[in-house]
Amino acid sequence: MDHIKAHADSNELYKGILAEQARAVFNGKIFVRQDAQKTNAFQQNNNILLSDDATVNTKPQLEIWADDVKCSHGCTIGQLDEEALFYLQARGIDKTSARALLLYAFAGEVLERIPVEPFKAHLIELLEERLLAKS
Repeated sequence: MDHIKAHADSNELYKGILAEQARAVFNGKIFVRQDAQKTNAFQQNNNILLSDDATVNTKPQLEIWADDVKCSHGCTIGQLDEEALFYLQARGIDKTSARALLLYAFAGEVLERIPVEPFKAHLIELLEERLLAKS
């Protein structure tokens, strides 16, 4: 993302779900040029590793040349919350469905931001197929 004019806004959210021996790289960069005062720029990369053999390398970056901005960046890498899985299972949801539900919720934050309904529906269908295939 390259902000060159004042009063710009950006909000980048990139999420990954990695299984088996999957490898992923996130290398994002936000530039805020000197004339881009009053810019609000946010960048976040969150990842879930579903196996000990999955790997993600993430490098969110900000390069800010303006002095009147609100900018942040960050990343997380983790596994599914075992307490959340237990909570769902304690309420009668089998482990496979509980796992799929948590992964769908994780991805859902990205899906809800997609304004083009046919494209969003297609992505939801692909996600559901993928989650059911892992069951």
